[in-house]
Amino acid sequence: MTIRILIIFFILALVEVYSFQAIKTITRSKPILLVYLVVSISAILFIVYQFTKFDRSVGQTKMTMITLGLLLIVLIPKLILTFFMLLEDVFRVFSGIITHFVGDKDNGDFLPERRKFISQLALTLAAIPFTSLLYGMTKGKYNFKVIHQPIFYPDLPDDFDGFKITQISDVHSGSFDDEEKIKYAIDLINQQEADMILFTGDIVNTHATEMHPWIEIFKGIKSYPFGKYSVLGNHDYGEYVTWSSQKEKDENFQAIKNLYGQIDFKLLLNEHTKIKKGNSEIALIGVENWGKNFKQAGDLNKASEGLTKEDFKILMSHDPSHWEYEVKNHEKHFHLTLSGHTHGLQFGIEIPGFFKWSPVEYVYKQWAGLYENLGRYVYVNRGFGFHAYPGRVGIMPEITVFELKKGEKIA
Repeated sequence: MTIRILIIFFILALVEVYSFQAIKTITRSKPILLVYLVVSISAILFIVYQFTKFDRSVGQTKMTMITLGLLLIVLIPKLILTFFMLLEDVFRVFSGIITHFVGDKDNGDFLPERRKFISQLALTLAAIPFTSLLYGMTKGKYNFKVIHQPIFYPDLPDDFDGFKITQISDVHSGSFDDEEKIKYAIDLINQQEADMILFTGDIVNTHATEMHPWIEIFKGIKSYPFGKYSVLGNHDYGEYVTWSSQKEKDENFQAIKNLYGQIDFKLLLNEHTKIKKGNSEIALIGVENWGKNFKQAGDLNKASEGLTKEDFKILMSHDPSHWEYEVKNHEKHFHLTLSGHTHGLQFGIEIPGFFKWSPVEYVYKQWAGLYENLGRYVYVNRGFGFHAYPGRVGIMPEITVFELKKGEKIA
């Protein structure tokens, strides 16, 4: 542990030295350099202090989120500066060696001076994540997007042709800090013409009390002709804090399950229900959380007991790794799985229809949007709220509206 701390300290010290060198190459003004040092050291001391104050019995708070946001804003730009300055030093060393052994070794210093344009380039590039992360914390986290997604099925029951479903996921109510923005999002949900709404888990970060200030606002989600249904997410189990007793944890879990009912959603716990329209019906299945690397309480076989391969089925399962490891090749043929969980890491680049990238794709094969395997689909909602980093960069909070269509998709 001591060696690890020393390595981390060495790396951070290197980052600070190189970052200061980049600033120093641009300007020799002592007041500017002093301001940089004061701000930088103050930020580091604040971050270190807040991390030492973290209480695992409480878990994430708004202050821990602010601290993480500040850490990213401070660290990522400095890493970019360090990368360029380190590359320049490699160039300077090689240049010095060549000059020493091939050129005139008595002509000037061994190392060439730093080039100003390299520092300017590094600072320009470092400004991109700095401004993006700052925007994500102030504006991006509530920049709600409505995504309309048609999905075609040749075996869709006739009466469900054109059936619309709204999906929300990953509310994380304990992270909210702007009542007007949440009211706006609920209004946005209510503006969508849909037959049913589904909520695929994570109503809180950890504690049921996080949702209490927001219950009345979420009760404002309108009624739907075919109902309002939900499932649990991994955060709903209270797994990420230290509890004083199992009884306290169990009571919190029961209170979280009750929250879904308090906002008028029917919570499906490894069970299914039939949605009937005209002379047709589809099965709506809800499993508890099942994640490759998270809580595995979901029981797909129990939830779909009595259903056949021929029944048209919509599955709510919070973690998309469930689809990858259990659902997509299941003999019962689950037509559509709705998930969330990844948030798209709340950071990435998206150009709709052309390009989509986030570091989370190196962990999850299905992480945002629609994916297909042999006529079976999974849709991964990018999430309504935010967690850990208190912002969103490039991957915006999402409200999804699906339209089920009978027939083959036209290319």
